Amino acid sequence: MNRKLKNTLALVGLLIFIIVVGGAYILFFQRSELSAKEDKLRELKANDYNTEQLTLQYEDLYQRALVLDSVLASRKFNIPQNLSSIKFYDFVTKLTSTLSSDIKVDVEFVEQKQERDFYYYEYKVKGISPYNDLYKFIYGIEQSKELKKISSVNLSSIVQNVKDDGPKFLVNFVMGVRVFFSNNNRFATAEFVENDLSSRPLYDAFYPLLRNEIPSNTDGLLDVTGAKLLALVPEGAFLSDVSGNTFLLWEGEPVYLGYLTSIDYKNNRVKFIINRGGVIEKVELYLEKEANKK
Repeated sequence: MNRKLKNTLALVGLLIFIIVVGGAYILFFQRSELSAKEDKLRELKANDYNTEQLTLQYEDLYQRALVLDSVLASRKFNIPQNLSSIKFYDFVTKLTSTLSSDIKVDVEFVEQKQERDFYYYEYKVKGISPYNDLYKFIYGIEQSKELKKISSVNLSSIVQNVKDDGPKFLVNFVMGVRVFFSNNNRFATAEFVENDLSSRPLYDAFYPLLRNEIPSNTDGLLDVTGAKLLALVPEGAFLSDVSGNTFLLWEGEPVYLGYLTSIDYKNNRVKFIINRGGVIEKVELYLEKEANKK
């Protein structure tokens, strides 16, 4: 065997060895890596969307999100996501700023609890307030967009003596308030808009029916006690008080502790309703000639 043939056989053998070793390396060592690369390639091909298609999908999902958000916004109450316990203090500050200066409120954080799929913060709210301010305060809590509920309440009356204004009949209150929230945004809107928290005034249930204190006549109104009816004219009625001061009044106009309710031209008389510390009186005054007849 000549040298040239030997070299050729050696090269062929080396080539076969390289092919066998490389195949074994690829088959046994790189097989798992190649499989992972092939899976990644298939995933990339499956998600190979063009820009226009992605834009259309985004617009469709955005419109669906707006519809869902409008449905949530139309609900009377929402449950916010991961609410801060500080937010209720800000809510109370804003709510009391719309009320009179006579309301005094103190808020104390108690604890955090879970109720089914939701969580809530428990607060202790106490203070003093005029009856109507307290009603508006409770109404604001109960009607707030972000769900809040009063869990307990204790009320008692209190009288505060003010030097110039006289007694103020207030309400002492202690209540428990729960502020609800969730750990997801399924019940919250993208943009928060508060409900209308204004309410109509109510009759003061804590105001005493009978009172010893009668306000002074600081506005200089006609005091019906000892007053005289001087004349009846188309514009109303002329009257004078015990001090000789004259007044021209018409129906519905206020007098000290009451109102002029009617002018009776036929019978030459006027009628008043007077509230003397809770005691309601009906007073009639006649022209002097009619009074002499009676």
